[in-house]
Amino acid sequence: ISKKSLIKKNEQSSLRYFLSKGVQIFSISKWCEFELNCLPVELMEEENFIDSKIFSNNRDIEFRIKRLADILLSLLLLISTAPLIAIASLFIWLEDKGPIFYRQTREGLLGQNINIYKLRTMVVNAEKDGPRWASKDDRRITSIGKILRRMRIDELPQLISVLKGELSLIGPRPERPGFNELLRKEIPNYNQRNLIRPGLSGWAQVNYPYGASKKDSKIKLSYDIYYILNFSLLLDLLILFKTMRTVLNGLGASPMESK
Repeated sequence: ISKKSLIKKNEQSSLRYFLSKGVQIFSISKWCEFELNCLPVELMEEENFIDSKIFSNNRDIEFRIKRLADILLSLLLLISTAPLIAIASLFIWLEDKGPIFYRQTREGLLGQNINIYKLRTMVVNAEKDGPRWASKDDRRITSIGKILRRMRIDELPQLISVLKGELSLIGPRPERPGFNELLRKEIPNYNQRNLIRPGLSGWAQVNYPYGASKKDSKIKLSYDIYYILNFSLLLDLLILFKTMRTVLNGLGASPMESK
């Protein structure tokens, strides 16, 4: 009898023993899913995504409701925050007479490039030497920019992208193509985060502090994968309420200090 056969036989005996004792048995991935609300990228296989809800024939109704909610809530938010955006725009211009809005290319659904617009919170030509992650106490951030970031006001123009259907209110945060190219090479299953429309806020954003490194991206991906495999309107609603609480508390608006 081969060593492999003996191991398999011992595993089956153990399973029968635990079953007879009424012990619940979880795989490592299921334990992480239930206890940590995330799914480590190393434990995921392509089959996990194929069997997920996003490929189910029953998903269309939920995604249509999600899209309708995106449109209605985005319109409501844009109309109600228009005076706030106007005031913020005035202060941005008064500080350095530079552009008010900032355009950035991100990767959207299935890896397609999209343009998002934000209120400018950094000095003009902040990335003249190339894109880089924000850092704690980043000197490129303007005085008014610090306030706008803390209150998330700079994100409001992205609601236009939600109306266009390029973003959703809830989903994995879209990243820049340059960063994605680097992260794909170093993080398993990184491409799978593009299987669902990206969002202004997501499961990773309400469960993990603002991160700006490859390590942070890997951890956040584990939360994004959890969201993709467990998508539901109820989960979206939970994320929406958690996002509101995070914004009101002023949490997660700046990167963690590197260790």
